[in-house]
This record gives sequence, structure tokens and C-alpha cells, in this order.
Amino acid sequence: MFAIETDSLTKRFGARIGVFDLALRVPTGSIYGFLGPNGAGKTTTMRLLLGLLRPDAGDVRLLGRSLARERRGALSGVGAFVESPSLYDHLSGETNLDMTRRLLGLPKREVARVLEIVGLRAAASRRVGGYSLGMKQRLALARALLGTPQLLLLDEPTNGLDPDGIIAMRDLVQSLPDRVGATVFVSSHLLAEVERVATVVGLMRGGRLVLQAEIGALQAGGRRVRIELDDAARGVAVLQGLGMEAVAAGAGALHLHCPGADQVAVLTSRANVALVGAGIAVFALVPEPWTLEQVYRESEALAA
Repeated sequence: MFAIETDSLTKRFGARIGVFDLALRVPTGSIYGFLGPNGAGKTTTMRLLLGLLRPDAGDVRLLGRSLARERRGALSGVGAFVESPSLYDHLSGETNLDMTRRLLGLPKREVARVLEIVGLRAAASRRVGGYSLGMKQRLALARALLGTPQLLLLDEPTNGLDPDGIIAMRDLVQSLPDRVGATVFVSSHLLAEVERVATVVGLMRGGRLVLQAEIGALQAGGRRVRIELDDAARGVAVLQGLGMEAVAAGAGALHLHCPGADQVAVLTSRANVALVGAGIAVFALVPEPWTLEQVYRESEALAA
């Protein structure tokens, strides 16, 4: 089952496309990293998923329910914050949460429960105006956790945070599926953070979803081989002379790029034979997994 499914989801703003023909598949229990540069359509997608914008075409299903036909039921199991969280700075963290708790008709113990999850019990009685940005983000997450939602939608939760705040929020988000049993859909433009926390990734460019895959499958599908040898410059010349794509990676190594993951073994073997035959000593042949940065760079071609 998918926690989020969209089919042909499209939203235009006049002549500009916000999101086009979007087909999201977010597995239940996953942490789905929703990536893209600024203006790619991430926040527009978030607003469509939460019913804050009406699509021009397509459908959204949350936890198996159609947002168009069962809006209240579809959103009943969803917690979210989109863009900068709105909090009352003159009130305490606990009071901020208690206001939402009352609106949702939840028991008082919910406030203590979510404060414990986000690590703000000690600061609960302090005015939010004195909180750091990282603490405010965690308070916003605590508010999204009220009522034990099955699905969390988090828009740029590490935006503007310092390194300590980023690490704290990353660890917190990563713990949520096991700790509260929620599927987490988190948008970000920070590739390294998504790579550390997500189990599935979707990549947006120009309002279109250009890639959607499990992180493990991407990393296993590496198409680059690091070859350590005694003369990188000569090695590059030999391999390029055979039509292979090779670039130096320092004086003692080169990278062999393969057109497809299924060609890595064959091309690595050929490269090794060619290099040794040319009198170049080869010390190591190391297939390298794709990083999310490599995937992101290659997605530019997919979006063109």
C-alpha cells in the first residue's frame, strides 16, 4: 500500500506550470525525500497534497483515500508543516501546542507526549520568542505529531538551521517511522541530508518528477569505477583511445564511467586488460556507488 499516490496531478499558475502530470508513489513506512532546486514545484506539491491548492487535473490519494472525494477522511491521519511554521512567540511552547490540541479535541497528555518526542520538555514553559530556530522547527514538528498521524508532510524542516540544528532535526526525522509508526514525506534541496535520512527519493525539475526510486537501488546501480594505477594520465589516454569514458582522479587514479550499470563488469575487465597491456601497473579496481549528487546532476539531462 502507498501512503501517498497521485495520478496526472497538474497545477498551473496562468501560463506557468507549477506541477505537471505528477505520479507520486510513497510506500507506507518509508521516509520519502522530495528533492529539487528552488522553484521546482516542491511546495506547490505539498499544498496540493494538503488540499491547500486545488489541482487543474489529476487526483491525490492519502492513506488510500481520495482527497477530492473524502477530504476530511483523507486528511484525518495527516500531520504537516509547510514553509515557515506559524507560532505564537508571546506564548510558551506548551501553550502553543495546547491550543492545537484543544482544536483537535485531543487529551491533555498529547502535549507532553509530543514534547518528549522532539526533546522540548525542558523548554515547554518558555516563551517561543526565546527559542532558537531549531527549537521552533522542532516545536512545529511536535504540533504536526499531535494525534499520532500515520503520515507526516514536512516542508524544508532543516531550512535555515545551523549544523547542530540540522543534525538534531535529521536524527529526529529518521527516528519517526519506528518511533511513532508514521510515513514521512520530507521536501528539501539539501542532497546530503536527504541521502542520509531517506529510504525513497523523488526528484523534481521544472514542475515534473524526473526520477523516483529507492535510495538503496540507486546506490547499488553505480556506473563509475575507480581505477588506481601508477600513471593516471597515460591510463586515461589508453582508455579514451579505445572509446571509453575516463577522467583522471589525481596522479594515481582515474574514473571509468560506464553507460549502464549492466556494463560495469565487462568494461572494467576490458579496461584492466588494456592498461596492463600498455605496461601500466593497476593496483585496484573499485566500483563506486552513485551518490545522490551524481543522480541530481544526471537528472538535468532527463529534464531537458
